Amino acid sequence: MRKVKYKKSRKSKSNIFEYTGIHNSEPVAMQLFIYDAEKLQEHNAISVADLQKKLSELPKTAVVWLNVHGLHDVNKILKIKEILNIDRYIISDVLNVSARTRIEELDDFLFFSVKSILQEDTENIKVEQISFLLKDNVLVSFQEIKSDYFTFIRERLRNNEGIVRKKGADYLLFLLLDGIIENFFITIENYESRIEQLLIDVKVDDATHLLELIEKQRENLNYLKRSILPLRDALFSLKSIQDDDDFNGISKANVTFFTRLHQKSLELLEQAEYDINTLESASNLFYSTQNQRMNQIMKTLTVFSVIFMPLTFIVGVYGMNFKNIPELQTQNGYYWTWLVMIVITIGMVFYFKRKKWF
Repeated sequence: MRKVKYKKSRKSKSNIFEYTGIHNSEPVAMQLFIYDAEKLQEHNAISVADLQKKLSELPKTAVVWLNVHGLHDVNKILKIKEILNIDRYIISDVLNVSARTRIEELDDFLFFSVKSILQEDTENIKVEQISFLLKDNVLVSFQEIKSDYFTFIRERLRNNEGIVRKKGADYLLFLLLDGIIENFFITIENYESRIEQLLIDVKVDDATHLLELIEKQRENLNYLKRSILPLRDALFSLKSIQDDDDFNGISKANVTFFTRLHQKSLELLEQAEYDINTLESASNLFYSTQNQRMNQIMKTLTVFSVIFMPLTFIVGVYGMNFKNIPELQTQNGYYWTWLVMIVITIGMVFYFKRKKWF
């Protein structure tokens, strides 16, 4: 079962600007936040022309967050590239959503692309790629579609809750990544609830559809694991910025926050691995239950076969067409034969019961 579908595969080239995803039904929209400790400006559905004007009038102390929803309008993305002076190959990587999660530190900005859970149901996991560009006090996030990962962050900005408006764009990047990781936790917790129910069902039912459900859940969790592994590696690389004296995009005081993100990614992996092992146990339990029930059936059939073997022998002997069979002339031979067969049957049943064979 394939989880993610892309329009087509291509070789990534820095001169090619082509969106490789499948989300192209909604128009590309931009949301702009400009804030500091004292005030906040929020612009929804801002145009490219207005964006350029707003960025040209920025106060030096202001923090800017530009959130772009949609990547299929390549011309619009290229206009954003020109306004922010972003390297060509970075925009090419933003549009190539089939690329692996990675982080890249350049001279004047930090590029971070990550896979995030877009939608999950009982059968499939869907993801989108979110890319971040951190340059000075400007943070740009590119999402394939509009989603609600960052709703609580927007509310904190609007209501001036916590320290987000007292910090720079690097702290905002931490909050956005933390929101993505929390979404992974929620997804895995939902799967854990299903796994617990599967374990209960396997103990009381041997229907084959349970095995299919187990395999689907295991495949989904393996996919989650494959998405988390590069995220863990990227966050580990991000931690090393504290030893870099040339790049100041993430302040030394905020490095500890990104260290927490790395720890969270390790916890995610541990949970995913534990759940995969639990599903493996559920699968083994299913097969063990099936084998036990099959053995019980075979044992019951064997007991009945053994009981009827001497009866079949007796009937076979006295069913032969020989004239000189003395018992055939006995007046009560028929009844004696039935008595012997009944006694043999009762004796064998008693013996099997005593041995606890059924």
